[in-house]
Amino acid sequence: MEKVESLKSAVASLSEISENEKNGFINLVSRYLSGEAQHIEWSKIQTPTDEVVVPYDTLSPSPDDPADTKKLLDKLVVLKLNGGLGTTMGCTGPKSVIEVRNGLTFLDLIVIQIENLNSKYGCNVPLVLMNSFNTHDETLKIVDKYSNSNIVIHTFNQSQYPRLVVEDFTPLPSKGQHGKEGWYPPGHGDVFASLMNSGKLDAFLSQGKEYVFVANSDNLGAIVDLKILNHLIQNKNEYCMEVTPKTLADVKGGTLISYEGKVQLLEIAQVPDEHVNEFKSIEKFKIFNTNNLWLNLSAVKRLVEADALKMEIIPNPKEVNGIKVLQLETAAGAAIKFFDNAIGINVPRSRFLPVKATSDLLLVQSDLYTLVDGFVIRNKARANPSNPSIELGPEFKKVGNFLSRFKSIPSIIELDNLKVTGDVWFGAGIVLKGKVSIAAKPGVKLEIPDGAVIENKEINGPEDI
Repeated sequence: MEKVESLKSAVASLSEISENEKNGFINLVSRYLSGEAQHIEWSKIQTPTDEVVVPYDTLSPSPDDPADTKKLLDKLVVLKLNGGLGTTMGCTGPKSVIEVRNGLTFLDLIVIQIENLNSKYGCNVPLVLMNSFNTHDETLKIVDKYSNSNIVIHTFNQSQYPRLVVEDFTPLPSKGQHGKEGWYPPGHGDVFASLMNSGKLDAFLSQGKEYVFVANSDNLGAIVDLKILNHLIQNKNEYCMEVTPKTLADVKGGTLISYEGKVQLLEIAQVPDEHVNEFKSIEKFKIFNTNNLWLNLSAVKRLVEADALKMEIIPNPKEVNGIKVLQLETAAGAAIKFFDNAIGINVPRSRFLPVKATSDLLLVQSDLYTLVDGFVIRNKARANPSNPSIELGPEFKKVGNFLSRFKSIPSIIELDNLKVTGDVWFGAGIVLKGKVSIAAKPGVKLEIPDGAVIENKEINGPEDI
């Protein structure tokens, strides 16, 4: 293990990070090098029962009495994973400040939701943002604008680890790369240790908080659910993962299995090649992880102190200025097997509404949804339970370009499928229905006129409209 020893001395001299971060990093690399990856024996995998993955419909109703509801909410902290940049959508800052609807950003909506809870029940649910060094400074500026709201906002940074140079296994910053490109945030599995290291965990425990609801800041469906919170407190579950039925769009998502008497997350990376198609089928593995997680705070403290959270390591190879580097990451969902009395809850699809690309933005900005008290609510007028499938070409990839190409977002209540390629521009008040394909010929600008109604059509030029 001389690799680890020489890495230790190299890391010791990095002044940018704390002792906790140095230890966490060395720990992760040592685990990676010892090859402790756990191999799943396919024959031992069992489908979880309804006791392990509880159907949402079977949960008891939340209390009727507002005073009891207040008691529940006073035990809760809401934590949003806010480390991601909107780079895939052409934005430079934190993804959570992209405008989603009516000029409101992800963060605005989250704040409005929690403010409404606090006002309605007279409780004090705090909002916690886990930033990365990429989003920290900008987020602090943005949070400033909520200083007069009736919600306490906490921020802390997840760990900052040095990227590893593949060739000689040294930290990239030791080679003079001291800028941001020398470092990386090690995935959201880091939430447990970072919450503890930041001092926030002990502070919340001392205030009588018992549970934290963790979700991605870009999942508009991840709102506080009293039935789930009530169930966890009644049944003393230390960990709960919200899962939802898989559609063909989610075949790569991790799923919950019962394995050797414990519930655990099975990710596609752990699946032997000969079983990948079985994993992707929606017959055998019917649910996937939404990354909406509920954690008991005392349990998190106990497990972090015991250094017991040995989650699967996800190696993420990258290239920085022509140097091949490795980022070792972990995912929060993989921690489920270390908690006592851990469960999944099979929730309605409405609790999973992530915005990963401009095609998702089109959905949530359209008449398919309305905004009520900060909640994005699906339009009852749509009969089909699943959302339309939308594919937009590279011209629409960046948020700015996407917005400029629509005078207004078309009506898509009756749309099943939309594919757009080439230099296409949309007028105002357009209605799309059924299966629509719009392809501009190379070098030709194709404008869809105001008020056009397009149903089950393939459009290659103005003459097809």
